[in-house]
Amino acid sequence: MPATRTTSPALERAHLVWDLLIIVLVIANLALLLFDSLFLLPPLNAAFEAVAPGLHGAYDRHIHAHFLTIDLAFVAVFLLDVLLGWAVAIAERHYHRWFFYPFVHWYDVLGCIPVGGFRLLRILRVISLLHRLQRLGLIDVRRWYLYSVVAKYYDILLEELTDRIAIRMLDNVQQEIRAGDGLSAPVMERVVRPRKQALIHEISQRLEAMAGEAYEHNRDDTLRYVHGLVGRTLAESPEIRRLGRLPLGGQVARGLEASFSDLACRLVDEALAGLQSAEFSSLVEHLAESGFDAWLRTDPHTEQITEQVLVDMLELLKEQIAVKGWQHRYR
Repeated sequence: MPATRTTSPALERAHLVWDLLIIVLVIANLALLLFDSLFLLPPLNAAFEAVAPGLHGAYDRHIHAHFLTIDLAFVAVFLLDVLLGWAVAIAERHYHRWFFYPFVHWYDVLGCIPVGGFRLLRILRVISLLHRLQRLGLIDVRRWYLYSVVAKYYDILLEELTDRIAIRMLDNVQQEIRAGDGLSAPVMERVVRPRKQALIHEISQRLEAMAGEAYEHNRDDTLRYVHGLVGRTLAESPEIRRLGRLPLGGQVARGLEASFSDLACRLVDEALAGLQSAEFSSLVEHLAESGFDAWLRTDPHTEQITEQVLVDMLELLKEQIAVKGWQHRYR
């Protein structure tokens, strides 16, 4: 990380004044570049001469004729700014190495080249200086109308570009899946099988929790069903019917029914209470492992189903991505 040093208020103000001066000079230089480029266009040149012949002649003799010299004067100031900024960065230890500055501020260095498109890089200097003033809290570009317009269309452009890139990528993935030799087997072998024990443990825990919670919430209904089932079974038993025809047989039959019902309910309670035992956990894990091994076996039909599921999921993602969110944000 670059070392930092606290800047004194006086030095900070000097930086601010110099930055404002550079912003003014860069804007003036860019305006002059634009005007001189338009001056070279014959229709605009003729219109300018017709509207203000005196000003046209003065500009042609004093500015256009010496445009390169004037631009070099601006370049000299910009080059001085780069050298001063480099010296200040070294003195204040802004970067880890002294030679980092021209690489970080490459647009300032290239903008000093008085040739064609390099001059346009000077606008990046204005953006950089505005960012510095924003960081110091001296301006708030977010309140500027121009900033809101640029931010809006930048957001729209960025969303459109990223959406198209994402959809194209998903299209390529779908084509790869359709053209592939099979995806289920690699998924099972490279993704699922290495996590076999963890998945079996998770499945068994969920089964235990599900069974325990289901019985806890439906215990009364379950015991009522067991009691009714025992009663119907005994009522349909020929032996119990013959017993009921004997003297005091009805009382004995009702006693048997109550005893059997109580026994069955106790067995259900004990069995479901055993769901929390280590033995039941081991049993569930063995059952889950057996089912898991059967599930891992694949065939051509399984491959086709898996690939179709993946393709359909990617299609849903494409439909979601294709929704133009900016139309709702900027109504």
